[in-house]
Amino acid sequence: MDWNRREFVTLPAAALAGPMFAASSDVPWQRKIRRVGQLNMTEHDPVSLDVEAWADYWASLKVDAVLVSVTGILAFYQTKVPFHRKGKFLGNRDFFGDCCSAAKKRGIHVIARMSPDLNWADALQAHPEWFQRDAAGKEVALLEDPRLFRTCMFTTYMTDYMPAIMREINSLYDVDGLFTNAWPPLGHLPVCHCNECRRLPASGTIEYWEKFNGRTVYLWKLYDSIAKEKKSSNFYFANLGGGIRSSANLVQLGELCEWFQSDNQGRGGDGSPIWGCAFQGRVCNAVQKGKMATNVTGAWSTGPVRWRNIAKSRAEARMWMNETVASGMVPYHHIIGGETGMGEDRRSLEPAREFFLWTAKHDPHFTNKRSIANLGVVMGQRTNLFYRPPRDVSMPDYMNGLYYALLEGRFVFDFVHEEKLALDDLRKYSALILPNTALLSDAQCAQLRAYVESGGSLLATFETSLYDDRGRPRPDFGLGDLFGIHRAGPVIGTNGNAYSARIERPHPILNGLAGAATNLIAGAEYRVPLQPVASPLLTVVPGFVAYPPELSYPEPSHTTEPAVVVREKGASRLVYFPGDVERTMWRAGHTDLSLLLQNSIRWVSGAHQPLTVDGDGVVELFAWETQAGFAVHVLNYTNTAMHRGLIRKFFPIGPQQVAFHLPPHRRISRVELLRAGADVPFQLKDGIVTFVIPKVVDYEVAALHSA
Repeated sequence: MDWNRREFVTLPAAALAGPMFAASSDVPWQRKIRRVGQLNMTEHDPVSLDVEAWADYWASLKVDAVLVSVTGILAFYQTKVPFHRKGKFLGNRDFFGDCCSAAKKRGIHVIARMSPDLNWADALQAHPEWFQRDAAGKEVALLEDPRLFRTCMFTTYMTDYMPAIMREINSLYDVDGLFTNAWPPLGHLPVCHCNECRRLPASGTIEYWEKFNGRTVYLWKLYDSIAKEKKSSNFYFANLGGGIRSSANLVQLGELCEWFQSDNQGRGGDGSPIWGCAFQGRVCNAVQKGKMATNVTGAWSTGPVRWRNIAKSRAEARMWMNETVASGMVPYHHIIGGETGMGEDRRSLEPAREFFLWTAKHDPHFTNKRSIANLGVVMGQRTNLFYRPPRDVSMPDYMNGLYYALLEGRFVFDFVHEEKLALDDLRKYSALILPNTALLSDAQCAQLRAYVESGGSLLATFETSLYDDRGRPRPDFGLGDLFGIHRAGPVIGTNGNAYSARIERPHPILNGLAGAATNLIAGAEYRVPLQPVASPLLTVVPGFVAYPPELSYPEPSHTTEPAVVVREKGASRLVYFPGDVERTMWRAGHTDLSLLLQNSIRWVSGAHQPLTVDGDGVVELFAWETQAGFAVHVLNYTNTAMHRGLIRKFFPIGPQQVAFHLPPHRRISRVELLRAGADVPFQLKDGIVTFVIPKVVDYEVAALHSA
């Protein structure tokens, strides 16, 4: 059957049957969701899945919503949309309809899940204009299955074919929302040479990114309008995630999207740190303004080697869910295939039920109003997408190194998106950290100046502000006047033989480093050379070869080149490191660099910390004002598998001494440890609540009940 454009767009809309419903509350229903579930349907599920047992399982987890597959590459219902292929086991069954009805009977919201990224050869033959092309003009096949071909988001596939499916679903089923998996793409910009894309700027450029964002916003609004054709409370949302390296402009989508779907199902490649899920939660909090954000925890074996039908270790999955709720997102349990995920390997079923029922028991303590952090870490999304780091340098290393130092120093902090640097956005923060935030516009530099003039403090590293927001190099630092620095030449690299830093005088950022034992501490692998400054604190001792040992000495051994610049300007404190100290620390793991970063962060952020937690172990901290009062979250990362592999077991840590600064005029009546299931004694003096968490196995939440 060959349908034209008009038929694609209008036929399904004519069959709309759903009434228009107004929202029953001022708070949208999706913001009330506390748990989400999804069984990712396979082609075989229509003949192997017990739908009632599937629905009973999700109801037993007290989920508020389930995502049900309308289509990925296959339709799970009796579609009439051309080129929407039905699975070979579907027969005459309305599998999606059966699942939708079963969930609705149990009071669970249903989101219709679809994937617009792939289609089959018959669609390619009939509509070659829908598909991605390589530089030679050949269609792009999926490596895993060459029978499938990648579609292009700039073609009518997205404006004709996908709306046809969406409107058909609206006409047939009582769904509460529409969701697209695999679009927008996560962590990378598409590369396509179809006729539409040949008219665009080259992929990977800022000019292309602007076109990409424009198209993404246009399609998002189109699909949301289609969702609302069913009823006004319905909405559309898409697969997001990717952290700072998200392909789409996070602030633009944060304004649009009602539900930020973070598809970070588990750790990825070798060396992925355990805190990846909490990292994503910080990104969501920076752009969502309290709107719905979920993290998809895959029960299957994620990683560089994958088993879709085998459960990952129980401890690994549990930590990922711990991080989800600690960082302010809603937990989301994801299984692949009913036959395998609910039948063959059932190891993922009970742990998820245990965790979800635990959160359900304490929902008010996981319903957050605001973060209480007063330290902000700037997310340079443009830098992460378009900055070209030195040779053999990986962009995530900059943030990973800083993140690790923040965890070791036990700081409570937020992420702040680079497009949210207005003074009103920054007032809550006593200090901001800019980890190699190379691309900053003139306007953003002016905003940071205003922040410092208002009393805020800054710490920045390496090439921060040496490029404008279009990626064009500046002759000198855009923030040079704030830090009192001037560039003296191009970036200097040492091929693994990092420079050292000579201690010239004592300072709080050198606590634990300066003294009679050493004149030198570790420096960084790459640096921006600076002109000399008055009374330097650290100076550069240039790098030298490690072999042969006869040549392994510095020449010269003393310079006037600053290795750090420290200033005080009114109430503001400013620290600039010309070296890539955070990245070098991540790569080398040197304790000098971690302590130097921790001391510097502590100095710029000042004496007042809203929360301190003292004790042994590597932990990540979050603190929230909640519906019930306040909550302090302690994630225990002290583990042999913290950087690599799946967690096998937990290594409990001992007593943690907590001091929490209550906001003015607030009182609490009790401190309850939610994981331990017990109250602990506390003291309140001068607005500071102190108590002890006796033990943390993997995760503890100290709930401070409002009086």
